[in-house]
Amino acid sequence: MPDELTLWYEEPAVDWETQALPIGNGPLGAMVFGGVVTERIQFNEKTLWTGGPGHDGYDFGDWRTPRPDAVAEVRRRIDREGRVPAEDVAAVLGQPKTGFGAYQTFGDLHLDFGAPGGAGGYRRELSLSEAVARVRYTAGGVTHTREYFAANPGNVIAGRISADRRGSVSFTLRHTSPRDDKTVTAEGGRLTVRGRLADNGLVFEAQVQVIVAGGTRTDTGETIMVTGADSAVFVLSAGTDYADTYPRYRGEDPHARVTAAVDAAAALGYDALRAAHVADHRALFDRVRLDLGQSAPESGSGKGETGGSAGLERGGPGRGPAGPVPTDRLLRGYTGGDGPDDRAVEALMFAYGRYLLIACSRENDILPANLQGVWNASTSPPWSGDYHVNINLQMNYWPAEPANLHETAVPYDRFVRALVEPGRRTARDMYGARGWVVGNETNPFGFTGVHDWPTAFWFPEAAAWTARHLYDGYRFTGDLEYLRETAYPVIKGAAEFWLDFLHTDPHDGLLVVSPSYSPEHGDFSAGAAMSQQIVREVLESALAAAAALGVDEEFRAAAEAALGRLDPGIRIGSWGQLQEWKEDLDSRTDTHRHVSHLYALHPGDRIAAGTPEAEAAAVSLEARGDGGTGWSKAWKISFWARLLDGDRAHRMLAEQLRTSTLDNLWDTHPPFQIDGNFGATAGIAEMLVQSHRGEVHVLPALPAVWKDGSVSGLRARGDVTVDVSWRDGVAETITVRPGRTGPLTVRTSIANHCHVHEGEAAHRLRDDGDRETASHRLRDDRGGGIAPRRAGDTLTWEAVGGRSYVISRW
Repeated sequence: MPDELTLWYEEPAVDWETQALPIGNGPLGAMVFGGVVTERIQFNEKTLWTGGPGHDGYDFGDWRTPRPDAVAEVRRRIDREGRVPAEDVAAVLGQPKTGFGAYQTFGDLHLDFGAPGGAGGYRRELSLSEAVARVRYTAGGVTHTREYFAANPGNVIAGRISADRRGSVSFTLRHTSPRDDKTVTAEGGRLTVRGRLADNGLVFEAQVQVIVAGGTRTDTGETIMVTGADSAVFVLSAGTDYADTYPRYRGEDPHARVTAAVDAAAALGYDALRAAHVADHRALFDRVRLDLGQSAPESGSGKGETGGSAGLERGGPGRGPAGPVPTDRLLRGYTGGDGPDDRAVEALMFAYGRYLLIACSRENDILPANLQGVWNASTSPPWSGDYHVNINLQMNYWPAEPANLHETAVPYDRFVRALVEPGRRTARDMYGARGWVVGNETNPFGFTGVHDWPTAFWFPEAAAWTARHLYDGYRFTGDLEYLRETAYPVIKGAAEFWLDFLHTDPHDGLLVVSPSYSPEHGDFSAGAAMSQQIVREVLESALAAAAALGVDEEFRAAAEAALGRLDPGIRIGSWGQLQEWKEDLDSRTDTHRHVSHLYALHPGDRIAAGTPEAEAAAVSLEARGDGGTGWSKAWKISFWARLLDGDRAHRMLAEQLRTSTLDNLWDTHPPFQIDGNFGATAGIAEMLVQSHRGEVHVLPALPAVWKDGSVSGLRARGDVTVDVSWRDGVAETITVRPGRTGPLTVRTSIANHCHVHEGEAAHRLRDDGDRETASHRLRDDRGGGIAPRRAGDTLTWEAVGGRSYVISRW
């Protein structure tokens, strides 16, 4: 039976962005094209960046000349005029970027096979469950098969080229790059690519070892030729001398490290390497399974036929047989309706987001996922392929905890911690404050200052927003050591900055962020909603963390005092909307892609469903509409899920799939930005389980079209793993597995009709309300009944860490 968790296509890819298929192991990434005449494998190593130290004049974004009164000047004007155009503020506080740099492609491997003399039965695929890409076709009566994967164990990309007739594997392996900064040598079946970036002197190296079974292998200057082999294997590793240590950002030459990785992989052998890779991947990927009633779609009679030969000039095949629907046609047929094909697309999108996060962010990674994850084919990618921290980097990691991929957030934590030291310098020298800060975007070289693009250069709240995930990581795991050693120093430093940099609004005496700018929208002002919401959150998180650790009483007192004077940042405006600014300036016809003033709804948790503020947030969302770029639509999935409106959340998911998803299921801004993929996966998780209000809320925003289904392995705050199956839109069985002992509260509609089984005896539930005869039960994994306390649709009991508890309908 076809695998519904496989992307597959009937033709080779000809476009990197929309068609090629991604594999990755965290540090390394590659895009597989699947050409017949020539295979192209474009690859990356995440630390290959221009800019930073080594680039003449790099300044970390700090002001190159002192501006002791610059911020005060802007504040005075805001106090006087209320609003100041972004261009005016940029002229005073901004400066052009110098040496910011850009993420670089490492280049391309090409396997030149020559003309196959006609090809058919073509299939190109990516198995999400195995993290293996494959290509298969028949030419001249011989079936050719290729397989590729990026293994985290050993840090290599590997491929095997084989055929069902002995002696049929022949190709030439070569490397190309758009930069002229390298040498390529071939010796002993190993292609070595080594160079130094002209921009900053960063040393880079890649090695590719080719191993053949049968036939011959010949080194020919800058290429390796394989002739008449039964099969051939290659293993590739790459690295640079980058290190994430301020201020030099340089470490050891990569040669020894890369050599050791390739040697070890080659000695291990392909089968063992593949087995270790698949086991490593599945240990993460298999934790969660979503069933929306999907199945691998089958086309109707004749609908599986491709419309003619792809043509050998494109490296393509002839027609494929009728049968399963390829992913690109499945996506084009998606309507957001109630059919199994639409469910297949949605389940695949959820799984793909988890796959991509595993592929581009691992616990032994030195850098987190950037705007394109780990994949980039350019020397000048959009937005430099950087780390935008006014939402994009944060959104990349929204699914990490709820989708049970905690390990993938380790490089995010490492990156944010590495920003603290340069961020302290920027806070001191530019803002006159303690703590640490980072602006609108950053790079791997500690860029924590500003540039001069008027609508996207000033966002000192970013440090506090990046710290949110660290505190949330603690909320999910309950790990006090993590809180003490990793999260709290970052959170405290971000809070200290605002204790020093908040400004007293002369109009009402409240503490406000000034200058304040709602991301990429409107004028500068004082106390924009998102600014105030983020600052309140970081102060509250710092207080809670310090209390949990029993430290820093003086700091806690200062934070509490500031919170007592802090502008709330949540106001309901004249037409019932949630205001984006402190003044009531929102337009009913504004459809801007950023909906930043709803931060307190998501990812924050100050706005609770069913409150007037939540109703105002819904009014704002209605006015903004369902449009926007890919990441914007993904964010709106979670907004509507937090408002407990599953059908509207599903409508946003459908909008993203219909209008902002490419044939290879990558999200498009446009162009490609990976945050939309991660935002969609996180949004689906929010529709199924929420835990931000101190309880595990099961099926909070289930859309009508997801009538029957199940999910297993989602995570909730409080160190709880959740499985749920449902029928006719109502949960049938809920299993919660707490990792720690303590009170556990589950919110579910079936709690209204729940009772207890203990052995053979039935007992009535202790209840604050009615005592009607129940139709559901709560048991532990030993078969014993539990007598919880019920309040409306919640059940609370003392849970024991390591046990499972089942709430089920009879």
